[in-house]
Amino acid sequence: MTEEKVSPEVITFGCRLNTFESEVIRDHAKAAGLSNTVIFNTCAVTSEAERQTRSKIRKFRRDHPNTAIIVSGCAAQIAPEKYKNMLEVDLVLGNEEKLKMESYLPSGSKIKSQISDIMKATEVPGHLISGFESHSRAFVQIQQGCNHRCTFCIIPYGRGNSRSVPIKQIVDQINLLVDQGYLEAVLTGVDISSYGQDLPSKPSLGQMIRRLLVLAPDLKRLRLSSLDPAVIDDDLIDLIASEHRLMPHLHLSVQAGSDLILKRMKRRHNRQDVINLCTRIRKIRPSIVFGADLITGFPTETGPLFKKTIELVDDAGLTYLHVFPYSPRPETPAANMPQVEQKTRKARAAVLRKKGEETKANYFQTLTGQMAKILVERKDRGYTETYAPVRLTNQHHQGAIVSAIITKSSAKGLTAKILANPL
Repeated sequence: MTEEKVSPEVITFGCRLNTFESEVIRDHAKAAGLSNTVIFNTCAVTSEAERQTRSKIRKFRRDHPNTAIIVSGCAAQIAPEKYKNMLEVDLVLGNEEKLKMESYLPSGSKIKSQISDIMKATEVPGHLISGFESHSRAFVQIQQGCNHRCTFCIIPYGRGNSRSVPIKQIVDQINLLVDQGYLEAVLTGVDISSYGQDLPSKPSLGQMIRRLLVLAPDLKRLRLSSLDPAVIDDDLIDLIASEHRLMPHLHLSVQAGSDLILKRMKRRHNRQDVINLCTRIRKIRPSIVFGADLITGFPTETGPLFKKTIELVDDAGLTYLHVFPYSPRPETPAANMPQVEQKTRKARAAVLRKKGEETKANYFQTLTGQMAKILVERKDRGYTETYAPVRLTNQHHQGAIVSAIITKSSAKGLTAKILANPL
């Protein structure tokens, strides 16, 4: 029996920026006439992420022996030989090449990889997409790459140096998506806090968002992806206080609660900076909720130093915790530091995740009986303005914003009943 010919499929790993780029890839692959092809848009944030990707590629080949496999994204950019040498893989594309339509055109060449020097990239190519295959929120790229070199992080070598999307291009993309019915957008990038420093007028992130909200008046809700707590500008803080369309939920790239570990990570903030920032913003927008990326078991982390991270959750008032056990990357300085045993890293991650479940459960409990505006992600699922997950007892169409009353809470989320028509 022969396999059925199908349109190109894109399998996305990792960050929200990859989610945006996967739609660009999908559009280009379709325009190039590809069929019976799957494109893996990979992540390289941890060694485990790469391992899982390679495992899924092998499984896909076993299940679909006649489908072509293309591997793209950060893992392909950083370690192209790993994927080029896999018998299952037909083509490897770097982060620049994956966003070019010509990369997907038939070629008489037997070259198995197309990888350029990402450090030479100076601009973000303009791409306008009209929607997302399986999301009711729109993810919009505003920035690419990172100029910082945290000792644990390999991502700058997959994404290159920081470069920003011009404001007009962001506005055009948002308005196109709004015209397609999207009511909420998430601004994404690798280091969006550094937005604008490479542009002629050097607009800050806050200045860009202020302009965007003026020029996209029909956008109902705007969210930001992860922010560096060291460089949140005053314009952005003013907007958080005054702009109801900017959602009361910020996710911070914190990583640790110990000043010594933060210094060894080469972060630009300390513990008190995070506490002060959260306190300052909470004063001007009391309803705001904070999330944070946190790493456990970083090299040289002792039990007392890990305790500082646990304590920071309460001291800063962090609600949503995104916890990673440290994953050594051979190409990074941290890999040469004295390592914490893997079982200890994982055990500390489990402790921190449990702490995160407790903070979420406590927060969710405070919402019971309150009204909320919920973006419907699926017919009976959605998210509040503060990004609390909700199960709806009465269904509504995907992508709508509805008013509902919270009837119940648990550690996993909220239950709510829709009371009003979509906004």
